[in-house]
Amino acid sequence: MSLMDLWRKLNRSESLQDQVNTEMEERLRAGEKQLDDLQTQRSDVELRLRSTETHLEQLEAHTAALEVTLRVREEQLEHLDSHTSDQISSIESRLTDGLNRTADQISSIESRLTDGLNRTADVELRLRSTETHLEQLEAHTAALEVTLRVREEQLEHLDSHTSDQISSIESRLTDGLNRTADVELRLRSTETHLEQLEAHTAVFTLRLNVTEQLLDELQTESAVRAADLRSVSDGLTEAQEELQVRLGAVAAAVEELNTEGGGKAGVTTSRLLPAAPLKFWCLPEELRVGFSAGLTDSGVVGPFDQETTLVFSKTIINVGHAYNQSAGVFTAPVGGVYFFSFTAADYLKGYMGLHLYRNEQPVFFSLELNDHGGYASSCSSVALQLERGDRVRLSLPASYRLYDDSRNFSVFSGFLLFPL
Repeated sequence: MSLMDLWRKLNRSESLQDQVNTEMEERLRAGEKQLDDLQTQRSDVELRLRSTETHLEQLEAHTAALEVTLRVREEQLEHLDSHTSDQISSIESRLTDGLNRTADQISSIESRLTDGLNRTADVELRLRSTETHLEQLEAHTAALEVTLRVREEQLEHLDSHTSDQISSIESRLTDGLNRTADVELRLRSTETHLEQLEAHTAVFTLRLNVTEQLLDELQTESAVRAADLRSVSDGLTEAQEELQVRLGAVAAAVEELNTEGGGKAGVTTSRLLPAAPLKFWCLPEELRVGFSAGLTDSGVVGPFDQETTLVFSKTIINVGHAYNQSAGVFTAPVGGVYFFSFTAADYLKGYMGLHLYRNEQPVFFSLELNDHGGYASSCSSVALQLERGDRVRLSLPASYRLYDDSRNFSVFSGFLLFPL
């Protein structure tokens, strides 16, 4: 074989080797690609396996939770069965009690029905007795009718003189009947008037009892106040005598000064001394206390659902400003003895009444009956010993009413008698 042939074979061999190498490289690349794909798929499978395992764990946990819930539900069902059994037993017991009560009621109704039948039998007996009595009355009436016919026949045989006498008697009888009717009417009127008088007497008796009780309390309080007043009066008398002595000494000193100064001092007793020992202007400002106030100009006040403080808003006088016309309350500026009075009016029939309070304690209740209708008034007054800051007010009881207008039918007044 020549060298060229060898060269050609070598070239073919190299070419074949190159082709084989190329094919092997391609197959190697394909194998590597498949290996990469397999690795990628393996990764995906591993991920899916992990996800599946995670999901499986979640399912196992959920299954365990469901088992716990199932156990709780079974326990609740057992408790519910027990409670339902108790309720059924309670319902059966209540049903039994209801049947027993129904039986008792039926027995009571039967007993009442028996009583009703017995009473019906008694009524029937009384009815038969009444019918028998009625038959007796009918027989007696028939006998009376026979007697009347006999009397009528006898009257027919009487002469005209007897007829005149009968006419006269009938006339007198008619007059007697008329007078009897008048007497009956007057008697009914007297009975009605007597009933009214009895009612009024009961009311007056009640008022008299209340008045006597109030009078006893007022007499007791008046005795105490009189003793206090005598004590204060004695003190005032002594103070007045001492003041007069001192004023006399001052007057003598002034006269002596005028005499020594020859009238140049310009001081006279007429200018220094008042005409009388004590005057109102001598009182300190805090002791000048007095007020009067009307209730309203709007007419009817009340009735209210509950007891209500009356606000006498029309101030007539308010020396010392101790009365609050917005609240209807008097507040004592100093301790002492005060005098209060009020007048209340209305025009409807019925009771008028007012409470007087010191602070929150009732002092008295004034009650007046307007039994004739039209304008009527009630007046009351009282003396009270108050401490500084004590409050006095009038209140209207529930369902009562008053009346006032520009003529001041209803007025509340008070003033300081003397301090303590």
